[in-house]
Amino acid sequence: MGLFKTARRGAIASAAGGAAPRNACSLLAIAAVLMFGAASVAPGLGAPPAYAKGPDSLADLAADVSDAVVNISATQTMDEKRSGGAPQLEPGTPFDDLFEEFFRRRQQGQGGPDQPTPRAPRERKSNSLGSGFVVDPSGIIITNNHVIADANDVTVIFTDGQKLKAEVLGKDSKVDVAVLKVKPDKPLKAVKFGDSDKMRVGDWVIAVGNPFGLGGTVTAGIISALKRNIDSGPYDNYFQTDAAINKGNSGGPLFNMAGEVVGINTAILSPSGGSIGIGFSTPAATVTPVIDQLQKFGETRRGWLGVRIQNVDDTIAETLNLGSVRGALVAGADDKGPAKAAGIEAGDVILKFDGVPIKESHDLPKIVASAPVGKDVEVVLLRQGKEITKTIKLGRLEDNEKQKAALTVRPGDDDKPPAANASMERALGMAFSGLNDGARRKYSIKQSVAAGVIVTDVEPDSGAAEKHIQPGDVIMEINQEPVKEPADVAKKVAKLKDDGKKSALLLVANGQGEMRFVALPFP
Repeated sequence: MGLFKTARRGAIASAAGGAAPRNACSLLAIAAVLMFGAASVAPGLGAPPAYAKGPDSLADLAADVSDAVVNISATQTMDEKRSGGAPQLEPGTPFDDLFEEFFRRRQQGQGGPDQPTPRAPRERKSNSLGSGFVVDPSGIIITNNHVIADANDVTVIFTDGQKLKAEVLGKDSKVDVAVLKVKPDKPLKAVKFGDSDKMRVGDWVIAVGNPFGLGGTVTAGIISALKRNIDSGPYDNYFQTDAAINKGNSGGPLFNMAGEVVGINTAILSPSGGSIGIGFSTPAATVTPVIDQLQKFGETRRGWLGVRIQNVDDTIAETLNLGSVRGALVAGADDKGPAKAAGIEAGDVILKFDGVPIKESHDLPKIVASAPVGKDVEVVLLRQGKEITKTIKLGRLEDNEKQKAALTVRPGDDDKPPAANASMERALGMAFSGLNDGARRKYSIKQSVAAGVIVTDVEPDSGAAEKHIQPGDVIMEINQEPVKEPADVAKKVAKLKDDGKKSALLLVANGQGEMRFVALPFP
C-alpha cells in the first residue's frame, strides 16, 4: 500500500513541536477586547461561535464506550516446513531436485547411519495485536480482517483483564472486516452502529483502541474528508480523520458524539508507521451490510454486473460527447455475465444504476455489490450519443470468482515470428500489422481477441507510450468503429482530423483479451 499502513503493533515513536492557532482572528478579537473594550472590536473579528472550541469534555463519552472496546491478539502457528526450514531457492534452478531429495530424506530419517535422528518439526508463532468492539452483549465482536489474517488462534482481551478465545464467524478482505464470537459468562458491554451517511467534514469524533499494545487509549479529532479512495480495494470509501490512529488501533471503533460507531479504524498514511494526523476509517454504512451477511451466511453475497469499467477523463468525455466527466465507461463485458446477456457493450457509458447516478467509475462497484443477488435493476447507458435503458438481473460476484479460480491456464504456443508479408502501417506514434496466426503466436494473443490490428512498435515519446500502449496490444476499434487492417487505422485517423476532432478513442485489448479505452490526442 506504499505509505498507507494498516494500524498494527509497532515501535513507539515520539514527536515534539508547536501547533499554530486554529483561529487567529479570534485571538486578535480577544486582545482587542482586553485592550480597548468590547465596543472597539471590528465586526469581522467577533467572538468565535460556540462550536469552534469543540466539546468541553469527552470524559463521559469515553467512559461510556471504552468497556465495549477490546484488544485482539491473533497468533499464527507455522511448522518448520512452512516457515522455511529448508533454504528457499529460486524455482527452476539446477539444484531443485537435489535439495528437495536431501531435505525429504532428512525429515524422514533416511539420511544414513551417520545422520542423527531427526527432531520433530518445530513450531514458530507469529503474533499480531489489534483492536475490536462488542456489538452484541451475547459476544459478537467486530474487527479488521487484516488483524486476524490467517491466525490459528484468536484471543479477545477485555478492559477488566478477562481473556476469551474467539471463533471467527466470517471475514471479508474486500472491505477488511471480520466477525468474531466469544462465549462470556455474563452479558458484555456493547455499542451500536450509527448513521455514517450523516457525518460531515468538521464533525467531532473519537477513536478508541489499543495502540502499541499499551492498553485502552482514546484520541479525539474531526472528520477531515469523506469518500477517500486509497486504492486498497474495490470498495474504498473511507472517512479521513485527524484523530490519532496508530499501530494497534486497527479494527477499533470511530465514535460520533452520541457514542455510536460511525467507522472502523483501518489504515493510516505515514512514512514512519505512526500517526501524522491522516487516518482512515471504513464507514459504518459500508461494513454493516457485510457484517449482516457474515453473521447469517458466514460469507458475503455481493451483486455482480459482469463488466470491466474504467474512468472517464476529459478527453474521453469530449470524444463521446458526454458534456461533462461522469459515468463509468464499459471496456468489456464478461461473456457469461448478466450485462452481456442484457446487451451492454464495450463503449457504453453507465450513467445510472438502479436509479443512482454514477458520478465516477469507482462508484459503480460499491453500488452493484450492495444490491441483492437476483434483483432486476434498470441501468441507464449512453451509447453513440443517445441514452438507453437496460434491465439486468444481477448475478453473484462470488460465484463468478469461484469459476475463474477453477479455470486451468493453458500454455501458449511456441514463439514464432509473424508472416513475412504482413502489411505494416504507422499512425499515432505506433506501427501496426495484421492480426494473423504468426502474430498471435509471437505475442501470445488469445483467440478471444477475434479481430483488430496488432501494435508492433511504439515511439518512446508518443502519446501512445504515455498511455502505456505496448507491442502486442491489439487495436480493435477507433471511435467505436471496428478496424480490421492496418490501413484502416490511417484512414480513420485522417477522417477524424478532417472532421475537426482533437483526439481518437481507441479500444485496446492485451493478449489475454482484457480491453480498455484509450483517448489519444492528435499531435
